Amino acid sequence: MTKAIIYHNPRCSKSRCSLEILKDKGVEIEEVHYLERTPSKATLKELCALMSVSPLKIIRTGETLFKELGLSKSDVKTDDEWLEILVTHPKLIERPIIKIGDKVVLGRPPENVLSILP
Repeated sequence: MTKAIIYHNPRCSKSRCSLEILKDKGVEIEEVHYLERTPSKATLKELCALMSVSPLKIIRTGETLFKELGLSKSDVKTDDEWLEILVTHPKLIERPIIKIGDKVVLGRPPENVLSILP
């Protein structure tokens, strides 16, 4: 059976829709509520690498907290610095992130999850 790890916030409609798609497809699911169980810097780095994106691409830049922290998309920061910000402020992690095997996708829109199903 296919197993997926979904990093999400169950209060988010996109997360719930992505989760529902996985359930409908009969996928075994490990839910990681990232606000309660923040992924490590290494995990976030791996997820970004598997998606071939920089950490900035999985940051909720429209979130009020992003602005409150004085951050900007044009800030010159290393990937490690952005990852540290995500670990320190998990509310800024874009959601949901779904991993199946060595494939990872951002569930925005939720149908993106279909692209990584075997």
